[in-house]
Amino acid sequence: MPDPISRVTGVAFDPSWFASQAVNTPAAERRAATLTTRRTVKKDHQAAWLCKAISLIDLTTLSGDDTQARVQRLCAKARQPLRPDIAAALGVEGLTVGAVCVYPTMVPHAVRALAGSGIPVASVATGFPAGLMPLDLRLAEIRWAVDQGAHEIDIVITREHALTGNWAALYDEIAAMREACGDAHMKAILATGELKTLTNVYAASMVAMQAGADFIKTSTGKEEVNATLPVSLTMCRAIRDYRARTGQIVGFKPAGGLKTAKDAMAWLILMREELGLRWMQPDLFRFGASSMLADIERQLEHHITGRYSAAHRHPLA
Repeated sequence: MPDPISRVTGVAFDPSWFASQAVNTPAAERRAATLTTRRTVKKDHQAAWLCKAISLIDLTTLSGDDTQARVQRLCAKARQPLRPDIAAALGVEGLTVGAVCVYPTMVPHAVRALAGSGIPVASVATGFPAGLMPLDLRLAEIRWAVDQGAHEIDIVITREHALTGNWAALYDEIAAMREACGDAHMKAILATGELKTLTNVYAASMVAMQAGADFIKTSTGKEEVNATLPVSLTMCRAIRDYRARTGQIVGFKPAGGLKTAKDAMAWLILMREELGLRWMQPDLFRFGASSMLADIERQLEHHITGRYSAAHRHPLA
């Protein structure tokens, strides 16, 4: 494992860092379109990258009908994400996912199910997914989830602040949420599909990092448009610019709509090309996904046997 990084501290709000930045959308789309055509990863190397992708997954259940039993099954899959015969054939030992992500009321079940595994529990909070609750209630929800044992908190921003250009209000909101998280790491969900422009995405990313976000995250998974490569490219460039200004290193999490091994490869290539190898570790990069794991497992079985198995042979939980 690489050396641990210092935690993000944030900086004073400074709109000059983004006010004059206009993202060229056609250029971002052209760059994103070339990511998977300029670099290919095949055979054993692809299998290794897919195993790496498993270690970066925030295995997630965020459904209205979540139960203790469902969370327990998900946590069992998190502990052993590959079928034993596939892991043995690949020579892989001790592989787990990056974290398990659940609603706040499910946190105690996940904490008990993952005890001793070293797998962190992440909780959404702040009125997920819309975030349209009074700020004091959103902060209370963060504190409650942390008290229940959550190691990471995925917060949602007030989109109105970004859409109306009230960046100071957005900064104050995120800074308050970061303080409420305490020692728990905070991922700021920007809901990029609702921010309308890549210029807004860049600005919101910079504000979240100035306010102390440990990660910036694309989506709740509940919007009509979730993680896309152009949006992710824009956020990665913001992370790069923030590091150049401050020396602080911020993580990135795409979420929503990532379902296949092919998706995993595309975003890993993005991280390798734009941010480098250090951002291919779970302390700086996560996939917000669930069904992606089943497809990765299926692709790895094909790598071993040369045959595709039925999807039901790779249940999520």
